[in-house]
Amino acid sequence: MKLASYRNGRKDGQLMLVSRDLRRAIAVPAIAHTLQQLLDQWDLLAPQLHELYEALNAGKMDNAVAFDEQLCLSPLPRAYQWLDGSAYVNHVELVRKARGAEMPTSFWTDPLVYQGGSDSFIAPRDPIALADEAWGIDFESEIAVITDDVPMGVLAINAAKHIKLLMLVNDVSLRNLIPGELAKGFGFFQSKPSGSFSPVAITPDELADKWQDTKVHLPLITHLNNELFGEPNAGVDMTFSFAELIAHAAFTRPLGAGAIVGSGTISNYDRSAGSSCLAEKRMLEVIADGKAQTPFMSFGDTVRIEMLDANGDSIFGAIDQQIVQYHP
Repeated sequence: MKLASYRNGRKDGQLMLVSRDLRRAIAVPAIAHTLQQLLDQWDLLAPQLHELYEALNAGKMDNAVAFDEQLCLSPLPRAYQWLDGSAYVNHVELVRKARGAEMPTSFWTDPLVYQGGSDSFIAPRDPIALADEAWGIDFESEIAVITDDVPMGVLAINAAKHIKLLMLVNDVSLRNLIPGELAKGFGFFQSKPSGSFSPVAITPDELADKWQDTKVHLPLITHLNNELFGEPNAGVDMTFSFAELIAHAAFTRPLGAGAIVGSGTISNYDRSAGSSCLAEKRMLEVIADGKAQTPFMSFGDTVRIEMLDANGDSIFGAIDQQIVQYHP
C-alpha cells in the first residue's frame, strides 16, 4: 500500500490512500483519519485498507481524486519518536579519516543512533527556513522505516515484522554547529533542525525483491540545484539493517507505534555513484586535495530526493525543497 497525509488544517493531516502509480488518491475516514490512528490499530485496519487499495489500483474507486504531492505533509507530520542511525559505517569512517581520527572498531558492531526532534517535521515540498547560511546548511538523503509497537529487548531476527512502512528522508544538518555541540558530550540538538519525509509512505511489499534483509536495494537519487549530486545504492554497504537498528533502539525500552527509525546518510564505497550529503563530498575533497571546495547550501539552493523503480517511475514521490531565510 501507499499512504499520504494531506493538509487539512490539523497538524496530523488527513490520511490518504494513494495508487501504486501515484496518480489517484482517496480519503478513508471510515477506516482511519490519520496515519497514526492506522498505526495504532494496524492489524485490524490495514487489511481493510488493502481491499480498497486493490480497488483503487484497478480504477474501481469512482470517488478517487488526482493525487497531488503539493498537498502532502510528511506522512507523519509529527511523531512520538524519531531515531536516526548511521548504518553506512563507511561514511563515518570517511569523515573520521578526513580529520585524521581513528575509528573505534566497535563502530562496526554497535550501531550509532541519535534521538531527534519529532514534533515539527517539514512538508516534502515546503521550503526549509533557516536564519543563517553560516550554520553550514546540508541535506542528508536517507531512508526510514515506521514501526508498530516494538517490545523492549526484541531480537533483530524478530524486528523485521514490526516494520510497517518506509519513507525517504531529508535529515537537515547544520554542519558548522555540530562540532561545538558534540564537544559538550551531550549530542545533537541545535545542529539538527526539522527534517522532511517523502510525500508517500509505502509498505515493504511495494518494493518486491528490492526489499531484502530489511534493506532497500535501489539507488537513492539526489539533485542539488537541478544537477545530479549522487545516486548510491541503499542496499549496498549498509552495515546495519533496519532490523538491527530497531533491535538496538529497543534494547532497554519499547518503541511505540509510529516510531520512525532512519538509516543515516546513504553511502557507497564506490564513490562513482556520488554522495547523499555535502559533508561527504567535502571530506573526499579534503582527503584528495587537502581542503574542501564544495560549499554548503545557500539561500535559494534546492534539493530533490527521489527513488525510482525499474521503469523509471517514482516510488515515494519526491522531496523537493528550497532553502530560504527565516524571518521571525
